[in-house]
Amino acid sequence: PATRKGLASWTQHFQARGNQYESWVSEGQPQCMWLSGLHVPESFLTALVQSAARAKRWALDRTSLRTKVTQYLGHDDIPTTTIAANNNNNNQQGSFAYGLYIEGADWDREAMHLRPQLPRRLISELPIVRVIPMEATQTRALGTFQCPVYITQGRRNAAGVGLCFEADLTSNDHPSLWILQGVAIVLNSDD
Repeated sequence: PATRKGLASWTQHFQARGNQYESWVSEGQPQCMWLSGLHVPESFLTALVQSAARAKRWALDRTSLRTKVTQYLGHDDIPTTTIAANNNNNNQQGSFAYGLYIEGADWDREAMHLRPQLPRRLISELPIVRVIPMEATQTRALGTFQCPVYITQGRRNAAGVGLCFEADLTSNDHPSLWILQGVAIVLNSDD
């Protein structure tokens, strides 16, 4: 997608993207996926939904994604038992994702919920997020805000329009607060 990154930052991003693809080919699917390192992250998320629906015999049109922000700050922090359980289920329990940034709000890592944006901080990185396919008949938890996730800070996806998916973020405030503040998650920061 179009980017406002400087040349040096863009080159680092491009090399990291290539490294992720090389690792995926040689070692298998990464334990923790860097979503912005994919050309079309929506296709990866769709594959998660399809594989879970097939394995659990859910109707595909009744399957959706839920997200949960974890306390893990890096993919090395995820316990091996959690990774092993996910691998044993062929990612039917979802996938971990990193490299997501939040605009318009901040994430309280101790209380594990949204909080107002800190002064002079326009964007901040979220901890690792777990993306979980769920049957759509299961209700969403109260106290969550469905936050739009875009590819770039220009709030566009690879095709230049729209959003990538919606992430569930825990909040003690009414969702209208976050909507009016224009809170969104982006996969690529302009830095």
